[in-house]
Amino acid sequence: MTARGGDTPSPDLRSIAEIAPLIARREVSPVQLVRNCLARIEARRELNAFITVMSETAVAEATAAEDEIASGRYRGPLHGIPVSVKDLIDVAGTPTTSGSAVPPRRPRHDAPIVQRLRDAGAVLIGKTNLHEFAFGTTGDETAFGAIRNPFDMTRSAGGSSSGAAVALHEGMCFASLGTDTGGSIRIPAAACGVVGLKPTYGELSCEGIVALSTTCDHVGPLTRTLRDARIVFDVLKGDGSLEQPARKQSTRSTRVTVAVPGGYLLERLDVHVRAALERARTAIERDGHTVRDIDLPEARLTPDVYLHIVLPEASRYHAGTLASNAAAYSPGVRLRLEMGGYVLAEDYVRAMGLRQVLRAAVDRALDGCDGLLLPALSIPAPTLGAATVDIDGTPEPTRSAMLRLTQLFNLSGHPAIAIPSGTTPAGLPLSMQIVGRYGQTHQLLELAETLEPQISGGAGSVGGGTG
Repeated sequence: MTARGGDTPSPDLRSIAEIAPLIARREVSPVQLVRNCLARIEARRELNAFITVMSETAVAEATAAEDEIASGRYRGPLHGIPVSVKDLIDVAGTPTTSGSAVPPRRPRHDAPIVQRLRDAGAVLIGKTNLHEFAFGTTGDETAFGAIRNPFDMTRSAGGSSSGAAVALHEGMCFASLGTDTGGSIRIPAAACGVVGLKPTYGELSCEGIVALSTTCDHVGPLTRTLRDARIVFDVLKGDGSLEQPARKQSTRSTRVTVAVPGGYLLERLDVHVRAALERARTAIERDGHTVRDIDLPEARLTPDVYLHIVLPEASRYHAGTLASNAAAYSPGVRLRLEMGGYVLAEDYVRAMGLRQVLRAAVDRALDGCDGLLLPALSIPAPTLGAATVDIDGTPEPTRSAMLRLTQLFNLSGHPAIAIPSGTTPAGLPLSMQIVGRYGQTHQLLELAETLEPQISGGAGSVGGGTG
């Protein structure tokens, strides 16, 4: 058994699934695990991954977890595991800043999703930095310093759950809660080489979370591995077993069918992203699975429908604060919020109708197949502050390029997951996205586990650190 405050866990123990059984057997100390994470946070302050680091309470929670386990009261695979929470989500007694200079709200109660983590015995190590009010994809509009990509500090970590992805890659925690309104879990997961799961709309409660768009907001986990995503999702759903996680048997013998949607979704891809998709497709087919091409012409409606829903919903939520404290917002976020006030009611209603068209179109695309396969991000992580990116010699707004492949599935509500898929020649992460049937997030996770060897080439997450 490792004594409290004893030796550092082996550096290859990067996942919850690997380390949880050792904690259960008292071979690894939760207290030392937390101290290791705190040391990683301190060592990489320049990445700006965290807004609030809960050092004292984290050590106290880890001590309590260790004592509970020693007395035979092991709660399950998250017991004693350090996790972080995006600073858009309420944690009792800790300011919810939303990454903004706007005065924070000061919750007296945990968001229900945070309470699920506490009930499972997880240790809250801190609240992660984000694109202000979750209204951006790049992580450079925040009152607490631009979040930097650990692969290249001149580049974006994605957004808006930027700090969550950076913290995972750097071993500052073992899982993080993020939110996703147009891709804000999947985009930073893709940019930082970790796993990001957006469950089916409404599957996990968004109560106690600062809203961006109440009809598009999702909450979900970012983790280093797919197995960890399943563990955390089960806990968040209330399905987490009190038994330590068993090693899942390989599902590679299962034959599946996935569809690759062409047209709008794939017509503007960086050359390295397109090559990664082709590699994944070839490997999936070589392993005996079926990949077919489909058309999804309705996808072209996505940007217009998205803006006419998200802008007015966000503007309505912020109306009071904008009226009294507009100067506290960063200019780009304030502009987008103010634009929402000019969307006509008839345009909003029309967009909500078209949203149902998009959901039906995604349902049809999934007919006869197990999931959709496409990249999670159309470009590698862009340079921080870049207004445009170059794709095949043509400039495109950075925000549009980063949202192109994810925002449709916020409108439709289908579950989607981002999985690491190697790196560019320059060493920047690439990522594939799998989309599942509405209401079938667990089946999506099973499909992702089946296809992960082909998508990642056996490398799994490119995230690093030991926690």
